[in-house]
Amino acid sequence: MACDGYMTIWQLAPNELVQLDGARGTKMRITRGTLWITLERDLRDIVLNAGDTFTIDRGGVTVIEAQGEATVCVDAHSVDVRRGAVGALNPIRRFGAWLGGLILNAERQRRWVPYV
Repeated sequence: MACDGYMTIWQLAPNELVQLDGARGTKMRITRGTLWITLERDLRDIVLNAGDTFTIDRGGVTVIEAQGEATVCVDAHSVDVRRGAVGALNPIRRFGAWLGGLILNAERQRRWVPYV
């Protein structure tokens, strides 16, 4: 795993999210796994595999999701980084998980009566 010249190494768990704010110019080198990257106000979906490098070319928020276990070498200066599990950074996903739990719980409590 050659990360010469990079400041930080991230070991990401499957489905782990990293949210970067103000990361324009940040360089990433993927040494293991696959990453999905989306940038604010950008229609591209960027998928990187082991051996790929990418430099964030826009300001705003960047969201990175590990598609499995991943290792990323990062060269960033003064970037706000938030890490969490899937849904930890997205209130819509959190709400969906909560609602799904309510529905499953209601199904478990329902009593079925055979037709007579």
